[in-house]
This record gives sequence, structure tokens and C-alpha cells, in this order.
Amino acid sequence: MAFQSLLGKEKTIGNSIIRPLVEIALGCTLAYVVGKWVYELADPTQRAKREAKEMAKNILKNIGLDSSNIKLSDYEMSIASHLVDPKSVNVSWEDIGGLDDVINEILETVVLPFRRQDLFVGSNLLKPPRGVLLYGNPGCGKTMIAKATARAAGCHFINLQISTLTDKWYGESQKLAAAVFSLAYKLQPVIIFVDEIDSFLRARSSNDHEATAMMKAQFMSLWDGLCSDESANIMILGATNRLADVDAAILRRMPARFHIPLPDLACRRQIIGKILKDEKLADDVVLDNIAQCSEGLSGSDLREVCRYAAACRVRDYVNQQENNQSDNILQRTKY
Repeated sequence: MAFQSLLGKEKTIGNSIIRPLVEIALGCTLAYVVGKWVYELADPTQRAKREAKEMAKNILKNIGLDSSNIKLSDYEMSIASHLVDPKSVNVSWEDIGGLDDVINEILETVVLPFRRQDLFVGSNLLKPPRGVLLYGNPGCGKTMIAKATARAAGCHFINLQISTLTDKWYGESQKLAAAVFSLAYKLQPVIIFVDEIDSFLRARSSNDHEATAMMKAQFMSLWDGLCSDESANIMILGATNRLADVDAAILRRMPARFHIPLPDLACRRQIIGKILKDEKLADDVVLDNIAQCSEGLSGSDLREVCRYAAACRVRDYVNQQENNQSDNILQRTKY
């Protein structure tokens, strides 16, 4: 009896200890689940960040980099989701018409330093520029030039989206800006392409939001560090339609600037030929006449003109078919 009584007391003591431990464990688990749910509810971008991280892993794998061997922070993984494999770029110099002089200068200024690094060693004057700017009217081929440059240089290419650097939480934008350069250092040689750079690094004023001003200052400070590091093989390539809106401090950091003008007569003829090279044309289509009638149009405008002309021809053909069917029905009804 005494033994059974002692055994019962031990079970009671054991239950009194285990039960609170189980309750504490369940409470902690519930608190973790609820806390995680509240955090994701407060920050709806968590799902997008997870997807960006998985995308970054796939991109790194496709370009021959193992994410397990390269230690990247969450911020760097977010930026890495915008990496572009140069081999996957389907734009080459042959696809760009009427900009032969600009292309030759870009090959010498941008592509050659990445292809022949040995030529630029041992001289301060021969150091390649850390910043290159493409500017001109919309639709003249700035983005196509950037894509062709990425393919020709054969280096890693970060197509930086401005929305990537913006975050609702205070201080996160500065960390993302820092991650752009830290990732570039780890993956160099790298070209960082910023399209519509005027929307991000426009002229500063007293009306700028504090977070935007801090992000700009952080970006320019890191850019200065890049310029002073002779071993860095990193270049920032920007494009803009509004050169006057770009901050003067940014223009100073982009000494190599290329104006992409509206195409002249010869360039328009070349562009139209490239657009229509794989199309079936009527015998009375004269490309020189189209080029003469399209003064003031950009390359993008010329493509839209050709697309609209082809669409009109399809519409005329469909209308003709419908009219013929209507005539046949009327004739059968009549007889």
C-alpha cells in the first residue's frame, strides 16, 4: 500500500510538472504563429520577397553561380532577382539601325574594358569610366543599346528597377541601395543598368522626402567608393529622356555620355529595312519613300507605323472576305 501511495504521488508530481511545460510549449507555438501572421499582415510584401529570393537562386544557378557558395544577405538576394544572363539577351548590335558611330564609341568605352582588362592596367588615364549615360528622345534605342551592351560585354548585368529600392519601412531603402553595390562587388565584373535614371536620381531640392534624400545620398556615397577603388570592375550604365532633370552630382559621376538622336534620312531607311526584313512586302512598297515621309519619327515610332500598316492590310482582307460572303448569300437567296 505504501509503495502504491508513493507511486501515485510521483505520478501526481510528474503530471504537475509536465502539464505546465506542455501548456508553455503550446502557448509559445501559438504566439509564434499569430506573431508571424500579424507581421505578414502588416508587411504585405513578404510574399513578394520570398518569391524574389527563389527567383534569385534560379538566376544565379542559370548563370553558373552557386548561391550556397556565395553568401548573400536577404537584401542582396532581393537585388539578385534582377540579374540578367547575357546569353539570354535576344538583342544584338545588328538589331540596332542607324547608330553606328554611337555603337563604335560604346564598344570602345564600355565593352572593351570588360573584354580586355589587361589594356587598362597601370595607368590612371586609361581607367574605364565608372558611370556611362545614354540620353536622348524617347524611342531612339537607348534600352536596346543597353541590352546589346550586356550581351557584348559578357559580364553580369543587373537591370536595377527603382521600385526595388523603395520600401515602406524606414531605413530599408538605404540597406537595399547598399546591397546593390555589395552584390556587385561579389559578382564583378558587373554592369548596373538604371533605366529612367532621372526618376530616381533627379535634381535634389528642399522638397524631397527625407527617406528619398537619404537613399540618394547613400547611393552617391557608395558610388564614390566605387570610383576610388581601382580594383573594382563595376560600371553603372544609365538612360534618360530628360537630361536636365538629372542631379548635377550624378552627371559628374557619369563622365561618358552618349547622345542618342532622332534618326536622319539614312538612319530611318536602315531602321525600316531592319523592321521589315522578314515581312512579305508588295511590289510597290518603296522603303526610301517611307523614310522620306517619316521625318521626326523615332525608331519606336517607325516600328509602330509598320505595325499599323500591317494591321490595316489584315483588316482590309477580313472586310473583303466578309463582303464576298455577304454577296454569295444574297445571290443564293435571289435564285
